[in-house]
Amino acid sequence: MKAPGRLLKRGFFEAPPERVAPLLLGKLLVHRTRRGLVAGRIVEVEAYLGPHNEQPDRAAHSHNGPTPRNSVLFGPAGHAYVYAIYGRYYCMNITCEKPGRAGCILLRALEPVTGLDLMARNRGLSELPPFSLAAANEKGWGTGRELTGGPSRLCQALDLTRAAHNGLDLLDAASPLQVRDDGWRVREVLVTRRIGIRHAAELPLRFAVPGHGCVSGPKSLTGTRVFLRARTVHRVKPVKS
Repeated sequence: MKAPGRLLKRGFFEAPPERVAPLLLGKLLVHRTRRGLVAGRIVEVEAYLGPHNEQPDRAAHSHNGPTPRNSVLFGPAGHAYVYAIYGRYYCMNITCEKPGRAGCILLRALEPVTGLDLMARNRGLSELPPFSLAAANEKGWGTGRELTGGPSRLCQALDLTRAAHNGLDLLDAASPLQVRDDGWRVREVLVTRRIGIRHAAELPLRFAVPGHGCVSGPKSLTGTRVFLRARTVHRVKPVKS
């Protein structure tokens, strides 16, 4: 199966992560696997700032400088930084800015687009063969949230691991893991504090598609709505999603 859309350009990611993150919403994360193609639309992200910023981001893996674990962050933009949590799950980030600056964006939720059956098998959801969004909604899971709603769930659904995918160039036509644009546009973005972290949680660096069923806590999510024009983010008054 041909991958949908077109590859993003390097320049898209060569900017501060807080600027890139809202513009990344609506883009596709595509993984070509031996068992088939899987893809999801990015609907929730968090930005993490590099150590060069005046405002320290103690939640960022790059906060104390380069190490063997985080070396990908200090390299070129548009690469996958995959790390393990709890010894068995994975989270995926995309590097931003010029080499040495170590900004990145954590992918928090996807909307399943292609390869839902394969995603379900990867997630161990054998009770729903064949998997479909309609079946998910009947189960009360929302729009595929059980598949790809959460940083670790989306990595499991797309079969992403640190050993196989850390450091991959997401903008290389030969890469099995890519970020692509199929023309789907996000007009409004919800900006909130980051969640699930102890340090610098107050920074408004979490971005989500308002009201989307795959994001964390979609019914109670509050924050500030912003609207997008081309590659610019314009702030508007805070509202409840």
